[in-house]
Amino acid sequence: MLKFYDKLSQDFTELLESEYNYDTMIEVGEQPFTQLFKVHSAILYQRSSYFQQQLANTVKGNNIFNIKLSNISVKAFNIIIKYIYGGVVSLKNLETSDILDLLIAFNEFNFSELVYCLQTYLIKDSASWLRLNFSHIYKISFQNENFKALQQFCNEIIIKHPNLVFDSDDFITLRENELISLLKHDELQLDESVIWDKVILWGKAQIPDLPSDYEQWNKENFKSLKITLKNCLPHIRYFQIPADEVYDKIRPYKKILEENLWDDIMAKFASPNKPVTSTILHPRKKLTPQLPPRKLIFIPSSIINLEHAAEISSWIDRHSYNITEIPYEFKLLLRGSRDGFDDKTFHKLCDNIPGLIVVIKVENSNEILGGYNPLDWKSTNNEYTKAPGSFIFSLKNENMKESILSRVNDQSDAIYHNQYYGPWFYYFGHHDFYGPKKWYYKSNGNTYQPPIRNATDYTFSIDDYEVFQIYQMHKFY
Repeated sequence: MLKFYDKLSQDFTELLESEYNYDTMIEVGEQPFTQLFKVHSAILYQRSSYFQQQLANTVKGNNIFNIKLSNISVKAFNIIIKYIYGGVVSLKNLETSDILDLLIAFNEFNFSELVYCLQTYLIKDSASWLRLNFSHIYKISFQNENFKALQQFCNEIIIKHPNLVFDSDDFITLRENELISLLKHDELQLDESVIWDKVILWGKAQIPDLPSDYEQWNKENFKSLKITLKNCLPHIRYFQIPADEVYDKIRPYKKILEENLWDDIMAKFASPNKPVTSTILHPRKKLTPQLPPRKLIFIPSSIINLEHAAEISSWIDRHSYNITEIPYEFKLLLRGSRDGFDDKTFHKLCDNIPGLIVVIKVENSNEILGGYNPLDWKSTNNEYTKAPGSFIFSLKNENMKESILSRVNDQSDAIYHNQYYGPWFYYFGHHDFYGPKKWYYKSNGNTYQPPIRNATDYTFSIDDYEVFQIYQMHKFY
């Protein structure tokens, strides 16, 4: 049998480029960044179950199918449509973040073979990038059951560094399947009593209006918690928890346990060799590190990653750090999308706290701006303070290869306090009360140099902003 797949692929790719006898127009992207693709329904129908459904639900107008895909980027769809026609995917000149977006898009179009291959590619060739953006990758991996390889990659990191998830502010927002996948791991490096505490914490957070003090709970409260945790509790290794911790931690919640489990736990302590009816899971394996443990802190941010945190820490100390040497913990005080964008929220959550990092994500871009105030902000009016060591910055991203650090020059006007504004480095990003997502930046040539932004739109919108307090060795700065 003679096979000429390369020529076949080339011919169909040329058909796509020529737009000959097309009968379908696909508008991709959101205004004003859209592109129109003229393609052929027969090829779409044969190659994609997603488009089979789309075509079945679309009525022709003037003998043309019109389809809109606003939730996918033009860059990603250009690659997808070439794969549909020619069976070829080129990752040349793509950033790792683009490949991740491509993975998500291929999954939406039900190309399972590409979903598997792209996950393998990311894990093999971009593992360090995945680790730097761990929080984002972890959430994505559990959005769809097709991302099993990424789930496994993330879980292998978490079982060795469980604080990345269990100690994060976002722990209570985990999906049930994410939490269960961790509880199932025999090598999860946490004491079982700590795991129990975290599971109870997660369960409580899922139940609205639950009294904080369990001693005030009624029968329905315990029933609600039992129902919420019914798929998690079977994965707790109850018989591996010391007796004093069983009494202090499990006894208050024994009403949520399965029938006879509490009695069996007590029986085991009284008579270890006595058989019980409850399932006894084997102990988790404690790993013996072959190399000195690697310091890997958690950055509770949807804007910056570990690499950014290392760079900011280096600027604070004027000493170069990599991601395993970050000397600071980053405590999230405020996230606009979570807590609100108004100035009152900022002052309520962040006033009179020293050592603050502010980061903002500019709307519809990869631009990240921010600043460091070693002192604090106050709800006073029109007050300027000196802040030696303060700086503002623009962090490197896919479009900007190097970060810009702008240290304070005129210390007398470094920080501005006003109860009607959010964080304000003098002539840097005040939180404009005229619009909950409007910020302002203009370099005045004196206070901070060099400029961190060249855009002429001094007032601009943002997607989100975050404020962190940094602290070191359990001491706040």
